[in-house]
Amino acid sequence: MAFPTETFYGLGVDPKNDSAVQRLFSIKGRRPDQPILILLSDSEPVRDWASEITPSASRLMERFWPGPLTLVFKAQRGVLLALTGGTGTIGLRVPGVVLIRQLLAAVGGALTGTSANISGTRSPRTATDTAAVFGEAVDLILDGGTTPGGRPSTVVDTIAEPLRLIREGVVPAEDIRALVHLAPERG
Repeated sequence: MAFPTETFYGLGVDPKNDSAVQRLFSIKGRRPDQPILILLSDSEPVRDWASEITPSASRLMERFWPGPLTLVFKAQRGVLLALTGGTGTIGLRVPGVVLIRQLLAAVGGALTGTSANISGTRSPRTATDTAAVFGEAVDLILDGGTTPGGRPSTVVDTIAEPLRLIREGVVPAEDIRALVHLAPERG
């Protein structure tokens, strides 16, 4: 299914269903070494996906969830290999859109949250644009109006201290640095 997030439209499948995850990779044209993040209804199920939650990660979760901050954790044993892209890590986020958190709660607390685009192309901001990209390949498109677009979610690797900024997006790096120690950016 496709649905709006606080940035763009996303594609969601049951992250515990291998055939659904494989179908997601197929319709996106996504390489198998690219991880897929998981959206959660709230922070409670984090331990189902992450094998360790550091104090720094906890601070970021308390401050920025729900919202456009994706945190990368060491994956629990049993998380589908396709979701980790073979990295042994998993990205998790609690979205800021109330409607989507309600949807996530209704479907068991988690869905994939990759952008609703063909890999390497622009992410759509409307249900109509999403339908134009995927047509019948997507079973359901939840029309939540136009999303803000702009920058994607910020992504932070929380596995080791200091934490590492993978991608600066909606949440500014300076706001992250105000709470936790970030490794210097590589030049």
